[in-house]
Amino acid sequence: MKSWLSYTLLIIVGLATQPSRSEQITVAVAANFAFPMERLETLFENVTQHELIAASGSTGQLYAQILNGAPYDIFLAADRERPNKLIQNGSAVAGTQFTYALGQLSLWTRDPLLANNLSLDILASGNFRRLAIANPLLAPYGVAAQQTLDTMGLWQALQTKIVRGESVNQAFAMVETRNAELGLVALSNTTAYADFAASVLVPPGYYAPIRQDAILLTRGEQTPAALAFIHFLRNTEAREIIRDAGYSLP
Repeated sequence: MKSWLSYTLLIIVGLATQPSRSEQITVAVAANFAFPMERLETLFENVTQHELIAASGSTGQLYAQILNGAPYDIFLAADRERPNKLIQNGSAVAGTQFTYALGQLSLWTRDPLLANNLSLDILASGNFRRLAIANPLLAPYGVAAQQTLDTMGLWQALQTKIVRGESVNQAFAMVETRNAELGLVALSNTTAYADFAASVLVPPGYYAPIRQDAILLTRGEQTPAALAFIHFLRNTEAREIIRDAGYSLP
């Protein structure tokens, strides 16, 4: 198995010996990370002169697309499980997986009446029509939402009020468009929202840690631009962008 040191050396040597040539790479990005990815994409392109195309979706959807041959070079997942599986089935490069962000779950609303004194207690009260979450079968943030409600003893009791999006961004959109009063969404969703809203962090002990892993896919193994982006994600500027977007850092 190739170690991170060997891949770092490969990147350094490649950048030193390759002619100056712009390349295009495609990155599969978990939906919760779409906003900071826009900033990372701009910075990466300015620094390297490579072109980056980001394709966003739920981690489960992107994983299925990769298995079906979608032309992605890198996968930024919202969990560790699926990158591990891609290594096992030969779709990703062993030794390149690392945690780029630690996700945080928040309860979010745009309803002025609920926003004034927003807390997790509102979930137990049942004084709302709909609670939006990501589908736990497709999205790690949906798993975290289910675990939170299980911890509070509310998962079964709230089944008639829960509405599911295919990704955490879809769950967020349900609240944004007032189709649901409340949403258990990624903190990164709420930090990017400029209009009136309120959110509260869900205590980390209510759900398993959301370790979001990046991995180089086999399609990008011989592509200097893909190797450069994997390295770029670990530098100080990229980490600051990730932290500012509402993530903890490993």
